[in-house]
Amino acid sequence: MPAALITIADPRSPATYAYRTLRTNLIFSDVDRELKTLGVTSPAEDNNKGLTAANLAVTFAQSGRRTILIDGDLRRPSIHTYWGVDNAQGLTTMLLEDDAFENPPVLETEVENLWVLPSGTLPPNPVDVLAATKMDQIIQRLLKDTDMLIFDMPPVLVAADALVLGQKLDGTLLVIQANQTRRDHTSQAKTQLERVKINLLGAVLVDAPVVKSDYR
Repeated sequence: MPAALITIADPRSPATYAYRTLRTNLIFSDVDRELKTLGVTSPAEDNNKGLTAANLAVTFAQSGRRTILIDGDLRRPSIHTYWGVDNAQGLTTMLLEDDAFENPPVLETEVENLWVLPSGTLPPNPVDVLAATKMDQIIQRLLKDTDMLIFDMPPVLVAADALVLGQKLDGTLLVIQANQTRRDHTSQAKTQLERVKINLLGAVLVDAPVVKSDYR
């Protein structure tokens, strides 16, 4: 069991309840358009964005939606570490190999309706890989077999990766870490995402102090 994933380790915790609430808010974020592809990023540092994406993916799967959690951070992938799986095959394999494109190397998890697609071999120029037309084709291929795709993306201010990939998705979440994320970085990231017309659904505050009133 991935102990770092609170939604699995402690399904009755306030944090798990918060993830379920976030899932519900995302589902109803646009009643005219179903959310099928979601990116999770952060301003300038990791800020536990991968952990947030993984826990959110668990809640979507638990709601009955067939979900694939994809490691789109081709600079510092982390999704495979939460599940203890090999990172050799994954997203970049689908880009390079026709057989992998037709038969995506997704890995089953202990959570019903949830699969994981690691990053695969890291490319020398991640932004070019994510910008390729083949990436659009991969997204459509994965949607044939599933209901929801959740991408962990690199931080916005580190490189253009999140901006490029985010334009291909239905929406993006910005993860803010309490007492860690700088306010100016958050503002800059928001500006950059909106400048390229990415559908910024909102921000998620993680690692916030828990007070007694949260348990009511």
